[in-house]
Amino acid sequence: MPSTPRPSDARHSAIIRIELVLTSLPFDAGRRDASTDKSESIDSFNASSKTFTAMESLMVAVTTADGVTGWGEAFGHKTNPATWAALEQMVAPFFIGQPADPAAVRRDAEYAFHAFGRTGPVHYALSAIDIALWDIAAQREELPLRSFIAQRRDHTAAPRESVRTYASLVHYGEDPVEVAFHIARARADGFTAFKLHESTRDAIAAARRAAGAGARLMVDVNCAWDEAGADAALSGLADLKLHWLEEPVFPPDDSPALARLNRRHGVVSAGENASGVHGLVADMTAGAVSVAQPSVGKIGGITSMLEVYDAGARLGVPVVPHNFYYGPALAAAAQVIAAMPVQLAGDGSPHPELEVPFLTWPQRLHSLHGAHQDDSGADASAVVLPSAPGLGFAPDPDILEAATIRRAKIS
Repeated sequence: MPSTPRPSDARHSAIIRIELVLTSLPFDAGRRDASTDKSESIDSFNASSKTFTAMESLMVAVTTADGVTGWGEAFGHKTNPATWAALEQMVAPFFIGQPADPAAVRRDAEYAFHAFGRTGPVHYALSAIDIALWDIAAQREELPLRSFIAQRRDHTAAPRESVRTYASLVHYGEDPVEVAFHIARARADGFTAFKLHESTRDAIAAARRAAGAGARLMVDVNCAWDEAGADAALSGLADLKLHWLEEPVFPPDDSPALARLNRRHGVVSAGENASGVHGLVADMTAGAVSVAQPSVGKIGGITSMLEVYDAGARLGVPVVPHNFYYGPALAAAAQVIAAMPVQLAGDGSPHPELEVPFLTWPQRLHSLHGAHQDDSGADASAVVLPSAPGLGFAPDPDILEAATIRRAKIS
């Protein structure tokens, strides 16, 4: 973890400005049924729903007195108005004048806002600032963020220059034909691991047939069942050899139910909706998850992600970040993964690593965004990370300008 700024540079590294930038970029999910009147088994707030034809990114650009700028991103989608308000009215003003060092400010920031919850828009706002501060810290050392993290943590293994990806498919209405079609599309693009957002056996079985018996197949059911329903569903899916089943129960923080299910079935994953680091680590300690899935724009930023990895190493629980972003949070997740040891499954094989929304983007904001669309012949099952210092997030200025739907500056 980076050290507290030396007295000689504390004045220069003070935060003087935070810019909020909300972008919206259209995408094509490849759905062959373009109608909107067909009912879905997920709600319209879920980003994999057909009601989404564009995705927003709520970004922050944090600038210091000596002109260094770091980027971060808060989780949002349809809650972006609330996260924007938290940033503009409370969180960003708190950081003005503070040192641009995540270790120096974290405790005071989290204490100041702890009464507003350990997850939700205020915590998402704190996550964005933390990512930006790590970006600044790595830039000051002239190191890519993955190298900066590895150096601070004394890893014996060098950080990796690329990470393996898996295709995260949107919801296809539980239609087995459509699910199989899109798994085949992802395979044709070079992916070898796949995640569904379906919850019926017919749809999941179709994916297994299309993916092949040896492929990694994961399912996120978005808290579809109570414990009894999840138990029955997991039993009924056992022959499909799922690599994990994500968030099987509602509410998502029913840790005792998750622990009982994981003891019986061993493939439960969760973490995106955990109540901060402590909530997720408590689940890991209780055996409630076989795979922990923190989301960098929700959990508290890079600082919190590293704490989850530490807990995973201590408890023997692999960590595979949740990632449904296209902005700085995508870059942050990739950099953290590359800095950390490869996470292994129970059979000793590596887990899938970077979740990539399986979408086609007419406009790509930066090098990692939509990297699987490259026509260079590169394998979509891995992405090469930028060599630039810091996060490596370098948005195309023209695309950024055209995609921006709202801006604000706090100083």
